[in-house]
Amino acid sequence: MKSKDRAGAGRSIDMIHGSIWNKLPIFALPVAATSILEQLFNAADLAVVGRFTGKMGTLSMAAVGANTPVTGLILNLFLGISLGANVVIAHAVGEGRDDTVQKAVGTAVLFSFFAGVVVTICGEIFAPMILRSMSVPEKVLPLAVLYLRIYLVGLPVIFLYNFEAAIFRAIGKTQMPLMALVVSGALNVVLNLIFVIGFKRTVDGVATATVIANCVSSAFLFWRLMREQTVIHLARQRLRVDWATLKRILRIGLPAGIQSAVFCVANIVIQSAVNSLGAAVMAGSSAALNLEYLIYASILAYGQASTTFVGQNDGAGKPDRCVRVMWLCLIESFIVCGAFMALIWTFAKPLLGLFNTDPRVIHYGYVKLGLLFSGYFFAIVYEVMSGYLRGFGISLLPAVLTIFGVCVFRLLWIFLYFPSHHTFRQLMMAYPISFGITMILIGTALIIRRPARRRN
Repeated sequence: MKSKDRAGAGRSIDMIHGSIWNKLPIFALPVAATSILEQLFNAADLAVVGRFTGKMGTLSMAAVGANTPVTGLILNLFLGISLGANVVIAHAVGEGRDDTVQKAVGTAVLFSFFAGVVVTICGEIFAPMILRSMSVPEKVLPLAVLYLRIYLVGLPVIFLYNFEAAIFRAIGKTQMPLMALVVSGALNVVLNLIFVIGFKRTVDGVATATVIANCVSSAFLFWRLMREQTVIHLARQRLRVDWATLKRILRIGLPAGIQSAVFCVANIVIQSAVNSLGAAVMAGSSAALNLEYLIYASILAYGQASTTFVGQNDGAGKPDRCVRVMWLCLIESFIVCGAFMALIWTFAKPLLGLFNTDPRVIHYGYVKLGLLFSGYFFAIVYEVMSGYLRGFGISLLPAVLTIFGVCVFRLLWIFLYFPSHHTFRQLMMAYPISFGITMILIGTALIIRRPARRRN
């Protein structure tokens, strides 16, 4: 069945006709803004429990922070899987197959919700065991378990939001997920203050606020899908799992999800190494993290733009246009990310001073930013190239190479090199070197596979 209106009304992007360069930032910048806002709202949760829970402030912050590796691992796994839905839908849109698109939309919506239910049940059973295995202090453990149990209740709607966002992004409607996040994020902050200040709650207050806010964002996007006048319209009769479509989504998305999950594991190990260097190093590294995320969110956004634009154009049988997408993504991401890096680097010390005025903390944050920024141009290349390969449905190869080039290398660096070179600068050198190695691996794979040439 061929689509009569694949772009549709509103703010959908026609990815298979006309110029590309001016459409990429329209797609990528809202995606980056969405990721950055999520980070800011998460920081607001931590700030509220830290400032407004009185004597419980320190313990409450520690409890929320202790859960970050667990929730990050789960969310990154399913964010990666949602990318599979994005690719399948984008490819079908390019082919003009409405029937395939609508099967994928219904499948993605149902799978995400019920996968969230399954993970919630398992998490509720093993929550105390998981946190104890991470050596969470006994004083913090009860609050950490309480936060995690409430947060887990919201996983079905959190997963649903991420998959709904992937559906909208498949046709270029990146503003819609951003709009939903702005509303729910603002609601989350307000509810945090009401529960914590008004009702005198602690971690249970911010966790409950997070669940309610995510219910609102996922319900909003679900309502929008039901009202869509484009090919991604969610019809009630299509709200069922098509197993062949789910298999395609998982084949593409699962490797990306596992890659993201392994990233989290590697980062946990790196954080442990940072912790061994003292409080000033820990504070400086944390301060730099808030600034560096502004850049990396933009890099990831252009990687997703590469995936989605290539997916649609491959489906439309336009391999030469796919290659053009990759090169324009590289050029534009160099310009955008380079401008952000120059701006942050110019004001790095005053910005780091907003988090902590200790000169040692500012110094260590400055060192980390310098080494990370030196490697981010390598990261741009491999993220865009990985996105390009995924747009053709080649997902396992870039995932394996990235896990090896980034995660395995960093673990080897920490366990084999760092013990005899026990300084912060030497530890942070793992980042630019791993980015460079991964760029070489992904670039070599792209040259060997040449997916666009095989489509000709």
